[in-house]
Amino acid sequence: MDLGLTNRTVIVTGASGGIGRHIAHGFAAEGADVVITYRTSPSDAEQVAKEIGGRTLVTEYDMSDPAAAGALAQRVLDWTGRIDVLVNNAVNWGASGLPQGPFEAAPEDYWLPVLRDNIEGTLRLTRAVAPILRQRRWGRVVHVSSSVAEDGMPGGEYYGAAKAALHGFSKSAAIGLGGTGDILSNVVMPGLTRTDRNSQITDAVGEHYRALTPIGRLLDASEVANTIVYLGSAANTGITGQVIRVTGGA
Repeated sequence: MDLGLTNRTVIVTGASGGIGRHIAHGFAAEGADVVITYRTSPSDAEQVAKEIGGRTLVTEYDMSDPAAAGALAQRVLDWTGRIDVLVNNAVNWGASGLPQGPFEAAPEDYWLPVLRDNIEGTLRLTRAVAPILRQRRWGRVVHVSSSVAEDGMPGGEYYGAAKAALHGFSKSAAIGLGGTGDILSNVVMPGLTRTDRNSQITDAVGEHYRALTPIGRLLDASEVANTIVYLGSAANTGITGQVIRVTGGA
């Protein structure tokens, strides 16, 4: 199937590893020009670009910085003169991982950045890109969420709250964007997924989550990425305003 991505410009935030790395690979394989953003690992991002080959732009992007969204959008326009697809994949898990103890005991310097960066950072970048999509009257926006938003997880109260907020934003944005062109907005909600960065987690709790899936296994990052690439492509002509669970059926 031709996904209609040849020569389109795709921004993938947080693409230096994990699911983001596979998202970048997926779009590049379809002929897109891919923007690979990173926050702390330029060498990892450069490695992804090397693996992909073709046309890539590696650039720093810190979703906690209010000025970063506009700067990123301009950098991409300077590179190819267009933005067609935005994949909001970058995430702030919290500087010290999941907090210990009850959620109400989490210090403010933990929970506020988790809440604000994951909501405000994503909304800022979408706001920066939206006028460009409207001008071209074509675009795809995909927000990467988490099953924690619907299923919950001890210690995931603030992360889950931030991701759930994106569901509401994307639904309304789909209506507003769709009124000005062929512009679609969706959320992809992975469950626990095997990546190159989370073997410690999947080794510890993977068996529990595997048992919950009808297919009897955890998904790999590439399987989640395949869904994101399709939703971000021209082959997707009618799926918008949706939250798509990619969890192996759990």
